[in-house]
Amino acid sequence: MFLDTGFLRSDEILLKLDHTVDPSQTGRTDWLPAYHFSICLPDGTEAGVCDLRIGHNESVYYGGNIGYRVHPAHRGRHYAGKACLLLFQLARRHGLEYLYITCNPENTASRRTCEFAGGVLEGIVELPPDNDMYLEGERQKCIYRFSLRQVP
Repeated sequence: MFLDTGFLRSDEILLKLDHTVDPSQTGRTDWLPAYHFSICLPDGTEAGVCDLRIGHNESVYYGGNIGYRVHPAHRGRHYAGKACLLLFQLARRHGLEYLYITCNPENTASRRTCEFAGGVLEGIVELPPDNDMYLEGERQKCIYRFSLRQVP
């Protein structure tokens, strides 16, 4: 189910696999197989984290196939966008033809990351009332779609 991830590196960053999640062991029927990484600089410094969920379902449509967070000291260098570009390679190896990344409409930095990585804004959608994020107080998501046929 999970593939080798040693190739997820560029001149600026590398993705170090922290762990994987097999949904059959979680008890959650809405979860998909997932990889969790540290975004590291070449010297090993952790600049942030990211994850990739493999597959598509309603939960991922609203929550995204990819999540990321860059530590404050490392922001402004497009590390999240560059990590997404690396994760696209892994998603293609899993046979995925497209991915979603979502964010809150007011999250300007994340919207810029999606644009940097080549996403197309499908729209701003209302979260369904039974969605976990809705239950935590969120109401809308920007839905960006990434065609893996069009990215390097």
